[in-house]
Amino acid sequence: MANHKQALKRHRQSVAAKGRNVHFRTTVRNIVKKAMAAVGKSKDLATEAFRKAESVLNHVASKGVIPKKRAARKTSRLAKALNQVA
Repeated sequence: MANHKQALKRHRQSVAAKGRNVHFRTTVRNIVKKAMAAVGKSKDLATEAFRKAESVLNHVASKGVIPKKRAARKTSRLAKALNQVA
């Protein structure tokens, strides 16, 4: 365990950041699953789910929780699935 004041503070910060990151990653997984499930239903539901997923992905990527290219890849795949809905 850290002994210096700065190291103790840094540890507290890293624990808090890890908690936030876990929450955001879980949220991203769930929202992408919901969006893919909505693609199988109606076009309106799929469009709404896609917009929400895109927003969450961009937000999480901007915070550095996931890489920007991973967010772009997920958004692209969702858009491709949405465009194939008749």
